[in-house]
Amino acid sequence: MELLFLVLFSVHILKTEAVVGYHWCYQSQKEEQPTCKDPRQWHLIDATCKGSYQSPINIVTKNVIYDKSLQPLNFEGYDVKGSSKWNIENNGHTVKITLSTSPKIGGGGLRRKYRAIELHFHWGAPETVYLPGSEHSIDGEKQAMELHIVHIREDAVDIDSAKKIPDGIAVLGFFIKVDEENKNYATLINELDNVQYKGKTSQMDPLPLSSLIPPEDDLRTYYRYDGSLTTPDCHEGVIWTVFEKPIELSISQVSQFARVHFDGKNSTYMTENFRPIQLLNERSVYWSSASTLLPPAKVLMLVLTLTYILSSLFQ
Repeated sequence: MELLFLVLFSVHILKTEAVVGYHWCYQSQKEEQPTCKDPRQWHLIDATCKGSYQSPINIVTKNVIYDKSLQPLNFEGYDVKGSSKWNIENNGHTVKITLSTSPKIGGGGLRRKYRAIELHFHWGAPETVYLPGSEHSIDGEKQAMELHIVHIREDAVDIDSAKKIPDGIAVLGFFIKVDEENKNYATLINELDNVQYKGKTSQMDPLPLSSLIPPEDDLRTYYRYDGSLTTPDCHEGVIWTVFEKPIELSISQVSQFARVHFDGKNSTYMTENFRPIQLLNERSVYWSSASTLLPPAKVLMLVLTLTYILSSLFQ
């Protein structure tokens, strides 16, 4: 009996270690690492990845709900450069920057203030035409990249403690489109050479967070929904704010991100490090009423309606 118990216990331990030991990856890594768990298999690492409140999503503008409480966000300390260095790291999945200051956001329908702790990027691949790599999409359209600025409740100690609170995490999502060169990104992009391989870190001069995102006047229109982190453990309970106005970088600047590697020297280039679109399920997506502008689909519907009415009048 004791022998049977030991055998069963050993099997349980091995099974547990196998699950915990899973290496998650993006689909673009499968050729080099065929045994890693791609986004379709993330639920094997954490069951939450198959939850009903997962991110990213496709925002269908004709279905968004207007919410008058979604006034402009208050950005506190976003224009402060700070004196301490930022830590920039290649963590094998993205380029992550840990902030040394604590800028905060409030208002905009948020019930409390949240402080920024880190930012990271998702991007596509530099083929003949640059393949888009944003995680979210609007009416099925993606952009070249996406910036996420992760915030936790100001009364939370760290990301782990924030996960224990239902509204503990708030993420700001910014699309990045290919356009003109953005000199504000020069310092950050120049550091990419120092973090080409997994585990590499570097110290960079801090920047005002406001210099990396569109001007505050352009941040009045945004979408809000309840979602999750977009990497395992896919923690749900994340308040998402996705802005309409994109950040602009040149094709050269965007391509620099795809020159870092998923792993060590001679490993696969880090490309297409985004999670596929997840089902919206029973959730609603809300749109800010801070501007009189209408989402593109609403504008089209209004134009078609007015055209029909005018044509009827003159028949």
